[in-house]
Amino acid sequence: MLRYPADRRTLVFIGAWYVLFVALYAADPSGWGFWLGLVALASLSWICAVITHNTVHCPIFLKKAHNRVFQVVLTLTYGHPVSAYVPGHNLSHHKFTQTARDAMRTTKVRSRFNALNLLLFFPTVAPAIVKGERAFVQAMRTQKPAWFKQLRIEQAFFFGVSALLLVVDWRRALVWWYVPHLWAAWGIISINYLQHDGCDETDPYNHSRNFVGRLFGWFTFNNGYHSIHHAHPGLHWSLLPEAHAREIAPHINPALDAPSIAVYVFKAFIWPGKRRWHDGGAYRLPPKRADETWVPGPGQPKVAFSMGAEGMD
Repeated sequence: MLRYPADRRTLVFIGAWYVLFVALYAADPSGWGFWLGLVALASLSWICAVITHNTVHCPIFLKKAHNRVFQVVLTLTYGHPVSAYVPGHNLSHHKFTQTARDAMRTTKVRSRFNALNLLLFFPTVAPAIVKGERAFVQAMRTQKPAWFKQLRIEQAFFFGVSALLLVVDWRRALVWWYVPHLWAAWGIISINYLQHDGCDETDPYNHSRNFVGRLFGWFTFNNGYHSIHHAHPGLHWSLLPEAHAREIAPHINPALDAPSIAVYVFKAFIWPGKRRWHDGGAYRLPPKRADETWVPGPGQPKVAFSMGAEGMD
């Protein structure tokens, strides 16, 4: 059933999220149990957001019907319809990285305090992501009716379960359902700031920052190998390290292959906490640019699903 045996790990993590969510919602622990449970569930939700990212680039099952069901199952862990990840990520960010058509370009945040840039990145780019998503959904109603139907199914399940949990116990729903999902959304968008800020979008190799530590790679399905992911968006996550070593590592600025994401975060946002160019030089912040739409209007060529979104049409 699986295209790659490595995705057994994917299924284990998703199963762990469901087990932990049910256990925490039912027990509703207090004290240290509350905080440990919340951190664990929020972390798993973020990992499931990473799985969502992988899924829209490289569906894990051989049959489309299985992938459609899987997207519904995954939607509940991530906190947002999986299909809705395609417009802002595959068709905006990947195709137009760091340009005016990239809804999540890092140059939108412009504080002299880099930690503040990281904290404000999500609320700054979220409105443009939502706006592009809505325009895309309306265009796909007629252009890609199968995709549109799948999106509506995912939305129905998510909003239905959300409403039910709120009715049963609104406080538990806020704590164990909404908070982890909000963290997942913040994390999966904010990591874009780490992966692209200070990089050169015009360079074939230095357009992305990589986090190549093995422990981080194991838990995040090699999400740290970002340069090779942009070069081959549809390449399965299990193949990224080898492809990176072959195609990217010999050419990239070594500073963009960070062995530890924790060390990078400390240096970039705590001490010295300065926003730097990828080669260590002074950051070159370009002039402000208004967003440009990438969703075609009436009479323009139809959107072609690309950038690895094979299973989404």
